[in-house]
Amino acid sequence: MSNKRVEDLNIESATPLITPEQLKAELPISETAMSSVEKGREAVRNILDRKDHRLFMVIGPCSIHDVNAAHDYAKRLKALSEEVSDTILLVMRVYFEKPRTTVGWKGLINDPYLNDTFKIEDGLKISRKLLIDLAEMGLPLSTEALDPISPQYLQDLIGWSAIGARTTESQTHREMASGLSSSVGFKNGTDGSLTVAINALQSVAKPHRFLGINGEGQVSVIETKGNPYGHVVLRGGGGKPNYDSVSIALCEQEIEKSGIPNNIMVDCSHANSSKDPALQPLVMDNVANQILEGNQSIVGLMVESHIKFGRQDITENLEDMEYGMSVTDGCISWEQTEDAVRSMRAKLKDVLPNR
Repeated sequence: MSNKRVEDLNIESATPLITPEQLKAELPISETAMSSVEKGREAVRNILDRKDHRLFMVIGPCSIHDVNAAHDYAKRLKALSEEVSDTILLVMRVYFEKPRTTVGWKGLINDPYLNDTFKIEDGLKISRKLLIDLAEMGLPLSTEALDPISPQYLQDLIGWSAIGARTTESQTHREMASGLSSSVGFKNGTDGSLTVAINALQSVAKPHRFLGINGEGQVSVIETKGNPYGHVVLRGGGGKPNYDSVSIALCEQEIEKSGIPNNIMVDCSHANSSKDPALQPLVMDNVANQILEGNQSIVGLMVESHIKFGRQDITENLEDMEYGMSVTDGCISWEQTEDAVRSMRAKLKDVLPNR
């Protein structure tokens, strides 16, 4: 008997996709890239375990839409990372999936040609190739784990992962994050509340069993061990920032009550900069001053940065767009990035070793 009367009523089509195993065979991780990923993951874990006195800073474009500009940015960041490596571990943002409040461009994986053609298999291949190239440069890489299936395709190249404010409360994302091989930061809720992030950290540290896919693309029951390297990311919310010393102290109290490691990361964008990218360096400076004044809990920062300042809309003729400028959230320019990172390093280089 046919079920056509009761199922798939709103499904237009279902197109089989390349499996994770097939993609990795087509675009294998090199030994150089693998060593880079291992080194980056270990460095972040050591910072979270307080074996490494440095801060780690997840920095880069809000989202990747131009592979050439991503390579250009990465070369600049690699040079800067070597300059400040005694104080700050720079981790490049390589975000391919963008959560949308309503609708809009969903990122390079979903729509790699920025024209609503949604060539997702092409997007996966383009994204994996870029991650391999950047890892071979020796940069630790980060992304937001938004879709619960895409980590099977890309996570072997990721050094640090984010769970965004819209998905921190999601059981699916907590379960997925419990099995990620990288450290993972959970952002506080969009309203600024800490409860969802604290609950997520308690959940992600535990083993889980859930439906997912394996490397061959088969629907499987996934069993995880739990991820001990979850931590909170403060990004403000409800129109208010939460990076100030009072907000940090309140967050510390909530973390201590929950019995999880007191590791706090500050997202310098979103509500913490009142959605004005030009204010991000001021947030960075405030965080540096808190550490100078004795703060022990802040271990990381997140900064949205690109080659050019600001943001732009996607145009029908892509050649009309500005090179090196974000198409999602506004970013600080490369010149502002260098100045802000160098300033932070100068302030903290003699303090962090004794923290």
